[in-house]
Amino acid sequence: MLERLPEYIDPLQLADKRGELKGQIPISSLDRLAAMLANDTGVVTVDLFFGREGRLAKIEGHIKADLELECQNCLQAVKWPVDCSVKLGVATSIEQVNRLPEAYEPLLVREGKIPLKNIIEDEILLVLPTFPKHEEACTVANFDNASVEPLVSDSLSSAENPFSILAKLKHTGDL
Repeated sequence: MLERLPEYIDPLQLADKRGELKGQIPISSLDRLAAMLANDTGVVTVDLFFGREGRLAKIEGHIKADLELECQNCLQAVKWPVDCSVKLGVATSIEQVNRLPEAYEPLLVREGKIPLKNIIEDEILLVLPTFPKHEEACTVANFDNASVEPLVSDSLSSAENPFSILAKLKHTGDL
């Protein structure tokens, strides 16, 4: 494996050369992803192959990582293994995007070089759950009811309650 993956790549040039990128990238360098995690330590393992199928420049491979997301029930860290396959068709125009085979997701490249971390980060973000939770039932932290302030002040009298008239009608049977 490479010690360090290139920061920028030219997907069309790599496809022409039938290039291969294998290596690791720190999770902390993926800004959008790191902001969603409970812990941004660790690495993402990348294994990408570039090639051509006729006129179609393509990127295929795998991305693996062990992430720590925040459980939406208990707000504690939940380990989330990611093992996603990558199957991208490189296009330089919207017309080429529209002609891609269904099996390929489009990667629109306007300029020659693009950041590799953007491709990796996009693929990981697509497979993450919207509301991550522990598989087993997790408990929500119990709060002491005595420490919670009442929503309605005790000093508020029933005469000040706008629905007090309805309560009186209900007891008299005039309703």
